[in-house]
Amino acid sequence: MNKLIAFIFPALLLTACNGSHDPGNDPGNIDTIGAGVVSWITSPSAGILFQKSPALLYFSSTSNTDPSIVADTSITYQTIDGFGNCLTGGSAILLNKMSPESRNTLLRELFTTDGKSIGISYIRISIGASDLSDRVFSYDDLPAGETDPEMNNFSINPEKTDLIPVLKEIIAISPSIRIMGSPWSPPVWMKTNGSSIGGSLKPEFYDAYAKYFVKYIQAMAAEGITIDAITIQNEPLYGGNNPSMIMYAADQAKFIKENLGPAFSAAGITTKIIVYDHNADRPDYPLTIYGDADAASFVDGAAFHLYGGTISKLTDVHNAFPQKNLYFTEQWVGAPGNLANDLSWHVENLIIGGTRNWCRVVLEWNLASDPLYDPHTVGGCTECLGTVTLSWNNVTRNPAYYILAHAAKFVLPGSVRISTNDLGSLPNVAFKRPDGKKVLIVLNTSANKKNFNLSFKGKTLKLTLNSGAVGTYIWD
Repeated sequence: MNKLIAFIFPALLLTACNGSHDPGNDPGNIDTIGAGVVSWITSPSAGILFQKSPALLYFSSTSNTDPSIVADTSITYQTIDGFGNCLTGGSAILLNKMSPESRNTLLRELFTTDGKSIGISYIRISIGASDLSDRVFSYDDLPAGETDPEMNNFSINPEKTDLIPVLKEIIAISPSIRIMGSPWSPPVWMKTNGSSIGGSLKPEFYDAYAKYFVKYIQAMAAEGITIDAITIQNEPLYGGNNPSMIMYAADQAKFIKENLGPAFSAAGITTKIIVYDHNADRPDYPLTIYGDADAASFVDGAAFHLYGGTISKLTDVHNAFPQKNLYFTEQWVGAPGNLANDLSWHVENLIIGGTRNWCRVVLEWNLASDPLYDPHTVGGCTECLGTVTLSWNNVTRNPAYYILAHAAKFVLPGSVRISTNDLGSLPNVAFKRPDGKKVLIVLNTSANKKNFNLSFKGKTLKLTLNSGAVGTYIWD
């Protein structure tokens, strides 16, 4: 895969994937669309990595017998908040080790839509340590046997070395970036087992934990960092990670309605409360919370991962409570990565599947790792491949980079999903952006090259995708 990144791809390869060309168009400007269609392709079998066709494509009045993806802007679904990554503590450490010039260049590539930048618009951070931090910590760590129910010892100082400086640089580059916070564990003195691994939240500290969230949001705001949303517990049904905590649905509902929701209201906090944050095989978890009207009144929606279950289960949750929002908040790429397999699976299940099943957000897991897949805690993930691999100023772009690029660069926040039909081996999804432009993302999951059409308002655009290729198409 790394050797492919170094290739220079001739226009001939793009012609094979995209059809006719007009060499007079500027391939560097994604917004100069006119009456034509801009296309960007990743085709691992052809050695094409997120390349823009050097010419516009054009709709025609001529019909043909190829199958058609019909885009219909009169049928709309959810609004999109963004696509992106989890900015783990380890990712921030590696970014902060880069030279200021190299870090700024990379952050602009990741967080703007200029040129070949990929336009990440949403990030998730851990509240305290995740398993991809370099150590376990919370914002109120105490000697054994001590407690602090009033949060007098609370401090986000552990984040002021790496995470907060990097976040401030990102915000300066992309002021509209949205940020979600998720805890892997509360302070261990709040837990039934006194450990960072597993255990549950002691009922006598529900109120203290609500104060912990309030102080966190206020402290980040004082640093100029707005937390748009929080989940209450990362992967609440798995207690084997370091850190981690078990929190069953009934307990989460009780915590929300009796402690967290009222604490947010009393403090005037408008940060969204999002429940669950775990796999699609347990849709009953958020549904249990939604079934408690007092708890549900404070809840914006539910977050999911896909280490278990199928993405279609999210539509079941939506159909049961359509007024609640859905978020896809994490999926790893296992080291060392396989571009062809990872691209196909993630685009089909997350970029296309997640949004076709009502998600407003789709996030890949860690933004960055080093060549040894560090940093991580003792017992944390040892094979989590970052969207980029960083070795000081050296950057390697990994499968998640290309997965995200096909959506994040073009499907801007505020875009609305529009109707397209299912073509089986050509899974797809389409959006209408706030500026009126339309975006179609298509994957060819078949073993052969596929010819197909994009049909829009009675016009037809002939397209071709290699087996395993992804195409993003943008038009007025």
